[in-house]
Amino acid sequence: MVVYKSTGSWYSVKDEDGSFYKARIKGKFKIEGLTSTNPIAVGDHVKVEHDPIEDTWMITGIKDRRNYINRISPHNRHQHHIVASNLDQSLLFATLKEPKTSLGFIDRFLCTSEAYSVPAIIVFNKKDLYFPKEEDQLLRIREIYEPMGYHIAAISVVSGEGIENLMKLLSNKVTLLSGHSGVGKSSFINKVFPELGLKTLTVSDWSGKGKHSTTFAEMFDLPDGGALIDTPGIREMGIVDVPKDELSHYFREMKDLIPQCKYNNCVHINEPGCAVKEGVNDGTVSEERYISYLTIRDSIEDKSY
Repeated sequence: MVVYKSTGSWYSVKDEDGSFYKARIKGKFKIEGLTSTNPIAVGDHVKVEHDPIEDTWMITGIKDRRNYINRISPHNRHQHHIVASNLDQSLLFATLKEPKTSLGFIDRFLCTSEAYSVPAIIVFNKKDLYFPKEEDQLLRIREIYEPMGYHIAAISVVSGEGIENLMKLLSNKVTLLSGHSGVGKSSFINKVFPELGLKTLTVSDWSGKGKHSTTFAEMFDLPDGGALIDTPGIREMGIVDVPKDELSHYFREMKDLIPQCKYNNCVHINEPGCAVKEGVNDGTVSEERYISYLTIRDSIEDKSY
């Protein structure tokens, strides 16, 4: 069976025949080598047994995960939370206004996807609100990310522009949908699954920050095959389980330059003969991405790995 929804204590699981069951965990789960605030995540393939005495379904085991994406727990920054597992790709919903998604947030998402070998797509919603300033910003973003192989899409859930092409990218794949609150994730899902009628909230006028409309992660089967996993809006994307001196390996354009650095332990800050710094100077590495690298590196706590 596959976990389709997690509320923390109860799970919605689906069997091969398409039937859903409400289940809970039997005892305490502990996966060797992995500690997280949630032992079971959406996308997990689990073993489920029926308890005839209590007439309930119990999750008694979990199959090995092909991959997963996690983040710093919103309740305890010293723990991590598995967002979803067994993914074919990740999709970041972003916006250039109302609210604005920073390049730093995008880079944190891409680093996390790279660290767990999950291909990433960046989708800019609310294209119907663009003026020349936003068009120029989108062009600059394309110039930064597309040469590295990242797919950048611009859509409007309101007008429907770009939706058809986006759906082609999602077909027959299990996709994690993520992003800040207020960027239109739930509106997009309502566009794809109008029968769900998911609750949506507008962006706060006074703060510019989106309000949460999705409370728990949940997976929905796409009509043409594949599935979409909706997740609660993320205010901050904390990097988890990435040693700070290995961070550059998850920046695609830096990874290609690392072998050319003079020193094997180069961290690309002040070392002489640093190919990454030279890349910044000649434009191979964008200044925006390099600033993100330094900022993210500073935010990673020193640990003994």
